[in-house]
Amino acid sequence: MSEIAQRLQSQRRAWAHPGSGHDRIVRTLQWLLPMGIGVLGAFLVVSPLYTAGEVSFVLDKNKVDVASARLQAESAIYRGEDSKGRAFQLHAGSAVQKSSAEPIVQLKQLSAEIALEEGPGRIDADSGRYDLDTRKLAVDGPIRFQTADGYRLQTSDSTVDLRTRQMESSGPVNGSTPMGVFSGNKLTADLEKRIVKLDGNARLRIQPRKANRR
Repeated sequence: MSEIAQRLQSQRRAWAHPGSGHDRIVRTLQWLLPMGIGVLGAFLVVSPLYTAGEVSFVLDKNKVDVASARLQAESAIYRGEDSKGRAFQLHAGSAVQKSSAEPIVQLKQLSAEIALEEGPGRIDADSGRYDLDTRKLAVDGPIRFQTADGYRLQTSDSTVDLRTRQMESSGPVNGSTPMGVFSGNKLTADLEKRIVKLDGNARLRIQPRKANRR
């Protein structure tokens, strides 16, 4: 080993020797570090007592994610009453309300049960929009209405007022009653009184045997 190497080794041994500067630093940190940890822990425990329980912060609206739908549910049920106080139920496989300012609920796989004087009626459709304020159901595509005593309507792109039991279509319609079948370009129907008004290319085919029994 060279003389320089021996000198460096001697210096390192002297630096780590008991009573050296390094040894004094280690002994100082042995009691200083635990004390610092204790002070920090006490600060974390006591600091909530000096706050008012309020946290203020600023959000950048350009960087905060906004939910695309205010309400989204599966197997939703909406209940209400008609103008005579009779209950109705609207079932949907899924329901989405896009905004709290817009009372429109998008529905899929929907069905409605309404009470009529001669028995319950049922409305079925694939999709539609329900207005929570007006209680009107606007159906996109085919809609089917039937009652327990044999009345049946089939139309498309129609609006049903669940309060007044009125239906109005904007597309071709075909249906049947206990007396026969009918079709037309457009209809307005009173589901309560079983009155159907056809507009454009109206056709009615009465089945005599059913009419006589009626």
